[in-house]
Amino acid sequence: MTLPVFAGIDILHATGGTRISGNMEDLFEGISTDSRQIVKGDLFIPLKGEKFDGHDFISDALSAGAVGFLIQKGSENKLQQQNEETTIISVGNTLTALGDIAHFWRKKCKAKVVAITGSTGKTTTKEMIATIAGLTKKVIKARGNYNNLIGLPLSILQIEDRHEVAVMEMGTNTPGEIGRLTLIAEPDIGLITNIGPAHMEGLKTLDAVRQEKCDLFRHMSQTGVAVINIDDKKLLISEKEWRGQRVTFGFSENADVSADTVKTKGKRETIFTIKIGKFRQEITLSTVGKHNIYNALAAAASSCALGLEYPTICQGLMAFQPISGRMEIHELNNGAFIINDTYNANPVSFHAALETLRDLKGNYHSMVIMGDMLELGDRAEEMHEGIGSLMADTEVGTIFLRGRLSPATAAGALKRNMSRDQIVFFETPDEIIPHLLSTIKKGDWILIKGSRQTKMEDTVRKIMEVFGLGEGQRKGGKVL
Repeated sequence: MTLPVFAGIDILHATGGTRISGNMEDLFEGISTDSRQIVKGDLFIPLKGEKFDGHDFISDALSAGAVGFLIQKGSENKLQQQNEETTIISVGNTLTALGDIAHFWRKKCKAKVVAITGSTGKTTTKEMIATIAGLTKKVIKARGNYNNLIGLPLSILQIEDRHEVAVMEMGTNTPGEIGRLTLIAEPDIGLITNIGPAHMEGLKTLDAVRQEKCDLFRHMSQTGVAVINIDDKKLLISEKEWRGQRVTFGFSENADVSADTVKTKGKRETIFTIKIGKFRQEITLSTVGKHNIYNALAAAASSCALGLEYPTICQGLMAFQPISGRMEIHELNNGAFIINDTYNANPVSFHAALETLRDLKGNYHSMVIMGDMLELGDRAEEMHEGIGSLMADTEVGTIFLRGRLSPATAAGALKRNMSRDQIVFFETPDEIIPHLLSTIKKGDWILIKGSRQTKMEDTVRKIMEVFGLGEGQRKGGKVL
């Protein structure tokens, strides 16, 4: 067994679909949901959304080499005139069928599956686990943030026979998604990093976020291992929610995996002592912030659940390299520093970033360039006001705000005695460059952060382009 090869009969069995045409013994050498990425021999699964219908691209997929189609009932009119030998199977819902096929494949795989969810830290923790396990095991990990009802099945369908560990990420913005993703992935190890106000637009309340995330444990097999953040009171999992084996992590002395003696080394590293039972070792982590120590502890606890040796866990943590856009620190040519934390934003991650900025800046000036935090529902203005207050409390010198909710952020800062001349509203990166040129000095710090859709990485690129990077960050004219 290498990559998935399915016969039509397998697809019928996995999905409960209905044959329309074709020989059910014919084989598909891959599965695609994107007609632009079809490889000859693929089964094409057209998905439907509010603003798109993949069935409109069946002809394109056929021309690109697709040899079979899984269509949604009611879309038969999109088939036009296909060859009777073309395999076509009809299902009630193509998105559901994609998950069913992935689950069919997952049950054939030998790899232990680690599933990660939580309000923040999912991707960083995933990368840490993959780095640790990759030292001694054949590992596959979900690409980027392939963590939804499309991305997770496609990631599972990349698992090969040679893989021993598969590290998957699970995201949600609607009730029921984590439960469904768990049933698809059938994880051996489940991790919830933390619970906080994220995706409130779909989940409405913090309790609903907790209920949704904890569906990971409710739908896991009791033969698996639950990895639990013991410091997060919202993650005090009851026996009703999980009766199986647990591995806990946190700063609490009662945690199975914990940390102490934390200190910052230079501008880009953190040193702490990891404790796993009676085992203790000093770790130098190539990133900053207490939240990243939590991510490291979560990764270590998950690695313990995988049965990995303690020295291997420590070696993997020290080998981990930060992910682009997540607390990524760059030194500018004039000696100032940028923290690129633009990958995403919610109140929990913003709080962690501001605390880290405060600790790093020392007596130097700090600035925050902020895009809106999205998907916060009815409490969006309240939460932006809270971040504005926190920026004032953490002694941020100047804030640059962009987005519909920026007035609420400014109001929070003003309530905490930040002056109006410390607050600048902007629309494009070009607008703030003159201000930066006249104020940024050696040793100053700039945090840039916002939700993914706000594209705050464009601001990072513009500042780097104007100021240039320090000698230690360039090699051959390229940013390291």
